[in-house]
Amino acid sequence: MRTIEPGPIRVRAAALVLAALLALPGCATLGALGQGLGLRPLVFESARDRPAELRLGGGIFGGRGGLPDAATLRLWAHVENPNSFGLTLSAIEGAVFLEDTQAASVDFPLGLPLEPGLGQDIPLDVSLRLSDLPGLGGVITRAIGGQPLAYRLDGRFTVDAGPLGTPSFGPATLLRGEVRPLR
Repeated sequence: MRTIEPGPIRVRAAALVLAALLALPGCATLGALGQGLGLRPLVFESARDRPAELRLGGGIFGGRGGLPDAATLRLWAHVENPNSFGLTLSAIEGAVFLEDTQAASVDFPLGLPLEPGLGQDIPLDVSLRLSDLPGLGGVITRAIGGQPLAYRLDGRFTVDAGPLGTPSFGPATLLRGEVRPLR
């Protein structure tokens, strides 16, 4: 009786079929945060050496009775890439809260390259029209008095991870801290 020995072509074909079958379950996870592929979410925190700033604007010419009618909130985020490969922070979208009151919706298109294992401080500027935010009356009063205000950035972010795709992470609280108004 003659036995058939596997030749190089049959071994290669079997290996190709096996690789294709193993890859199928992974395809479903590429768009779902890169699970199973080693893609970890970026780490966000308020930058330690750069305090958030709230600059009140308007006033005599813009606001009623000399009160500010606009403000600019600058948040400093320290973003760290915990992965062993570089990627790009593509966007952040969400909402900014002052004293637990929603102050603005945000959508930051970034395109910020992040090296593996390193972090970077980035400014996130938010424009606020105080006249459009009646729920912030008490917050405005505290800001005019120079009292510190609690802030929070809730949202999601998207990264470009090259061959791993462009997954989004969140929703989550990305930043939290305190800001002292400047005039």
